Amino acid sequence: MPEFTRFTRLPVPPADAYLWHTRPGALERLTPPFEEIEVLGRTGGVEEPGSRVSLETRIGPFRKRWVAEHRESVRGQMFRDVQIEGPFARWEHVHRFRGDGDGASILEDRITYELPGGRLGRALGERMVRRRLERVFAYRHATTAADVLAHRGTEPLRVAVTGAKGLVGSALVPFLSTGGHEPVAVPRDGDAFDLRRLEGADAVVHLAGESIASGRWTRARKERIRRSRVEGTRRVAERIAAMERPPRVLVCASAIGLYGDRGDEELDERSAPGRGFLADVCREWEAAADPARVRGTRVVHLRLGIVLSPRGGALRKMLAPFRMGLGGRIGSGRQHMSWISIDDAVGAIHTAIRDGSMEGPVNAVSPQPVTNARWTEVLGRVLRRPAILPMPAFAARIAFGEMADALLLASARVLPRGLEKAGYRFRDSDLEACFRRLLGETS
Repeated sequence: MPEFTRFTRLPVPPADAYLWHTRPGALERLTPPFEEIEVLGRTGGVEEPGSRVSLETRIGPFRKRWVAEHRESVRGQMFRDVQIEGPFARWEHVHRFRGDGDGASILEDRITYELPGGRLGRALGERMVRRRLERVFAYRHATTAADVLAHRGTEPLRVAVTGAKGLVGSALVPFLSTGGHEPVAVPRDGDAFDLRRLEGADAVVHLAGESIASGRWTRARKERIRRSRVEGTRRVAERIAAMERPPRVLVCASAIGLYGDRGDEELDERSAPGRGFLADVCREWEAAADPARVRGTRVVHLRLGIVLSPRGGALRKMLAPFRMGLGGRIGSGRQHMSWISIDDAVGAIHTAIRDGSMEGPVNAVSPQPVTNARWTEVLGRVLRRPAILPMPAFAARIAFGEMADALLLASARVLPRGLEKAGYRFRDSDLEACFRRLLGETS
């Protein structure tokens, strides 16, 4: 039977690497964003023989149910799972962890499988399967190595998270849980949060807010955007201020929209706010956290750039037209786009929680902003599609109204001085390498 094996050296002992894989959220962290996989359900964990996980995966134009059962586990050393139902005639996956000196370990993933359809199935599908396994496990091993390094030596914390089901929150929660922390989702019903969930938290991460990019900015919509950010933050901060034991830190999402349209000017955390609706909202948004600051909680305003993930946000919206060869620059293409990968957005939050010297505004952006023209060129090259159909500025304004000037045509060349000062090591600083990693596209 065909066999696939991949090895990676991890900067933690085997017991720690094994434990990372057994915690809630490991499957979510290990599932590449370029794979269309949905977790349908699970029973037990990898240390419980007979426990199962049910998935739905896409194979070409078809969707297929996949059920894996955990059959064997040796604590700190290995675990094994097999396919009970799925696209393969046979599938067995063994995860092994062995010491490699100096507190390090070797992670080994070994898969034996058999394609359906006998010789014909092998002839038609073997090359595709091998390529898919190479892509998936390159992503999995890189993510595992980076995550265990980020969590090495960290103190377990209880972290309350608003917006836990959003783009950033849904990546943050499994990152925290696999690292040994206890994330607590703070649900929202309309504008109201269940703020009782903040009790006992060591840290609060406030990510909730109305999307700014889904629909034209009518007067009513702009008010919803402002209220969701400003009033929502104020409620969280006031609850923290009233707590007998407030959290040590409040990491509150903000945005680089605070800087407005600034052309080629280099912007860092010391730069003055700009003008316009988004800049005004961001100023009020950050000020709304003052009650927590006055109470003595350290407050970090994480000014997020364009968060890149094929699971949502700007990149997901761009993929369909670019894959059809309909992509192109917007307006002049000279406007600067300050971006950050989903994993670095999560890493910036983790750093803000852990680093007691980090306070006030922190730009969560890559150290290498690019122009819209460069962005367009790179995404087209990664997807192997032409990107030559520009959208003139007047067309963007007709299609999106005021939002076009604020989100598509504005230029913000923002630099992450705060993260760099804290010694943060970016997983993704080059745009093309980031696109290739997140989209599973080899060079």
